[in-house]
Amino acid sequence: MTTLQRWGWTLRSDRRLRLLATLVVSGLAYVVLRWGLGFIRSDGSPKIAAMLVAVTVGVVGAWLLFWILDNVVASIPSERIRQALRPFVFVGPGLLLLFVFQIYPTVNTTLISFLDDRSESFVGLENYVFAFTTDDLLIAFRNNLLWLIIVTSLTVSLGLLIAVLADRVKFESVVKSTIFLPMAISFVGASLIWKFVYAYRPPGTAQIGLINAIVSALGGTPRGWLTHAPQNSFFLMAIMIWIQTGFCMVILSAAIKGVPKELMEAARVDGANAFQIFFRITLPYIRGSIITVATTVALSVLRVFDIVYVMTNGQFNTEVIANRMYVEMFKFRNFGHAGALAVILLVAVMPVMIVNVRNIRQQRS
Repeated sequence: MTTLQRWGWTLRSDRRLRLLATLVVSGLAYVVLRWGLGFIRSDGSPKIAAMLVAVTVGVVGAWLLFWILDNVVASIPSERIRQALRPFVFVGPGLLLLFVFQIYPTVNTTLISFLDDRSESFVGLENYVFAFTTDDLLIAFRNNLLWLIIVTSLTVSLGLLIAVLADRVKFESVVKSTIFLPMAISFVGASLIWKFVYAYRPPGTAQIGLINAIVSALGGTPRGWLTHAPQNSFFLMAIMIWIQTGFCMVILSAAIKGVPKELMEAARVDGANAFQIFFRITLPYIRGSIITVATTVALSVLRVFDIVYVMTNGQFNTEVIANRMYVEMFKFRNFGHAGALAVILLVAVMPVMIVNVRNIRQQRS
């Protein structure tokens, strides 16, 4: 046997051993994974132990998945095939998760939107006609449009204003940290806080709501701020503005600090005042950041659900699309109606996403 033949036999043996080890490890990993999932789902499992098992199984399982797939590809005799398949070893699991959690639900929801809830027969655009002809849903569309215009414009404007003003104060970090603090609170937590701010008790009783307590102390009559339309929607918008302004301020403040000082000094030398520098140099220079922040806030506004659900559950003409979709699916069990609303919301979100992606591409180029 020549040296070349012995080397080829050794290489084939190595591939066989690697493939055998891969099969053994795959079997053991399957057993451990099945046990771990059973332990996590068990009602009698301690929460801390279940959490540790979930983290361990998740991290080790992900590493084993890549190791197994890499060994399977390495056992293929053809070098050309191995090189062609190796990139998919790393992006394959991500693409699979993307398909399972993004593409499949989108396609399935779209198909459901064309079906009848009871007979599961094809009804065409009836669910969409229902969405655009029902009074409650028309109110939801109107409210979503108001949320989009008012919340997005005020949040970005306030964030930009505070970013400019905070840049000139002595305790800049303290001011920015205070304004950014609401971002650490979830929408549900913020809604609970503001529910106490807007709380109402009948006149003559102790007011636990901050606004009504102030009104009563000043001799006024307390009122239900969340039960009177249309101003109740604006009180709900204030919550999201309170949360998102800090986010806009931080991003825009960083963008403002990135404006070259040479440009501003040259403008001052040419006789430009502070307003001219801001509107003719700073704003054009941070235009991309403003678009990014505005589109990010707009996406959150279009999908707003938590605030409305916690504060009013869509009552008193405060309904929005996402909350109505939840009600149609889980309360009325009208999956076709809910699917149609989900598709409408997806279509509404897509232009904002396209603008955001184009803006990011322009900034990179």
